[in-house]
Amino acid sequence: CMRIGFADAQQWVCDPRVSTIPLDELTSTVYATQRRQEIDRTRAAQQVAYGDPMAGSDTVYLSVVDGDGNACSFINSLFMGTGTGLVVPGTGVSLQNRAHLFELDPAHPNALAPNKRPYQTIIPAMTVHKSGPLAGELHASFGVMGGYMQPQGHFQMLVNLLDLGMTPQQALDMPRWELAGPDAGLGAQEAGGLVLIEEGFGFDTLADLTRRGHRLAPVGGFQRGAFGGGQIIVREPATGVLMGGSDPRKDGCAVGW
Repeated sequence: CMRIGFADAQQWVCDPRVSTIPLDELTSTVYATQRRQEIDRTRAAQQVAYGDPMAGSDTVYLSVVDGDGNACSFINSLFMGTGTGLVVPGTGVSLQNRAHLFELDPAHPNALAPNKRPYQTIIPAMTVHKSGPLAGELHASFGVMGGYMQPQGHFQMLVNLLDLGMTPQQALDMPRWELAGPDAGLGAQEAGGLVLIEEGFGFDTLADLTRRGHRLAPVGGFQRGAFGGGQIIVREPATGVLMGGSDPRKDGCAVGW
């Protein structure tokens, strides 16, 4: 608690005649709750960063399916802060700056070039039935926000949904894992890599993974947000009934009308 307080103080306590201080936000109950959730009661914090009470924006995902099975899977992110800092005149729409992910090596497949899309993690998803009388019909519209967690979250959610027969909400609620540092070789820069493990996995499972050489780092509490936030709508083909699920790790909800 004191470490968090001092981290914020060293960033924000200054002369208000010279600098703007977000005092109302710093002293709000919402911000205090957010910072309190970062306290890990099981271990001492090694490094504590200052908080930003004005922050809170993040990737946004929505999924819509109508009664006929038409679907929209939509995700939006400015990438870094306010993106390019450019706004389309008369719209209020900010432009993203994912060109930051281009490589400056001209020999690289993702080399910076005009009229070209960069590598990115934005992947709104849909699945359809592959064969039979329902071939091409919608199965699910879904997405998992969270940078490099997106493809990892998609994979785990689909395994829960398709292989384990879970409902949409169950598929989202199950504990997750995440390969750390995928931008540096999926964590392979260190022997065994590093795998973030959400609270909820059994001891025997964790022990077996450790024996196989995986380096595990348990994650719980407020930090569970690292495992992304998913939304999903599944359509029952025989009846057209829609079933929705919303991730408890992030703000969101499933609504039908």
